[in-house]
Amino acid sequence: MLGFGLGLRTDHYSAILDTHPPIDWFEILSENYMIPGGKPLYFLDQIREHYPMVMHGVSLSIGSTDPLNWDYLKQLKNLATRVNPAWISDHLCWTGINKQNIHDLLPLPYTAEAIQHVVLRVKAIQDFLGQQILLENVSSYITFKNSELSEWDFLATIATEADCKILLDINNIYVSSFNHGFDPHQYLEGIPCDRVQQFHLAGHTNNVDHIIDTHDAPIVDPVWQLYAAAVKRFGRVATMIERDDNIPPLTELLTELDQAKAIMDQVLSSTAPVAKQTKKDSLAENF
Repeated sequence: MLGFGLGLRTDHYSAILDTHPPIDWFEILSENYMIPGGKPLYFLDQIREHYPMVMHGVSLSIGSTDPLNWDYLKQLKNLATRVNPAWISDHLCWTGINKQNIHDLLPLPYTAEAIQHVVLRVKAIQDFLGQQILLENVSSYITFKNSELSEWDFLATIATEADCKILLDINNIYVSSFNHGFDPHQYLEGIPCDRVQQFHLAGHTNNVDHIIDTHDAPIVDPVWQLYAAAVKRFGRVATMIERDDNIPPLTELLTELDQAKAIMDQVLSSTAPVAKQTKKDSLAENF
């Protein structure tokens, strides 16, 4: 396992280089570093010398009916050559049509037709990049009347048929379960263990009758509890905390990261198999 990471944000560049905090790895937003030159790439290179990184994108638009954007993919591959990430991820969604990026992560209908469409695109992208990618479940606020599957069956089938991995966003599962009224634990049970390679944790905004995934607040207790359930099912999986607005001092995020570590250690220690006691061990306990 890669360990416990944070999203690399401009607010923390100096603190990271000055203090070298005990963070196992950073997740970068790929699109922030696709522009040649400038301060972002300078700091990226400096921080990369000290920490492993993974790349996380928001513009792959894997579910769009537009042709794959090969110019974007070439830039992504060039960045991967520079960063040498442990893996590359993006979202199971679409972000625009007719070459227009609306900069939002839009859900797909959960149909066999959509599965076939996405699987073919994932395979083409993996062939081009020369590696598996991770697809992340997005939060959603609407459902499609023509959906034939649950979201978890949709995600699991795509990951299996495309032979890609899953970035399981625990907060997104909680947000969508609240908005649509499904059991988040059933979602976890529907995801194959061998496909999950990373967890995301984040905060959200609760508007009483619906929740919006905003990444602008601390992680709430129900999400921590769902994270514990995910650790129990999937084991020791690389975990990362996202914060994209109202960004606090780095020390505050380190405290949350410590909480994630403590939960994982507690869950796995309580679920570890107990070694079978031998007669020799029993005798030794008497001395």
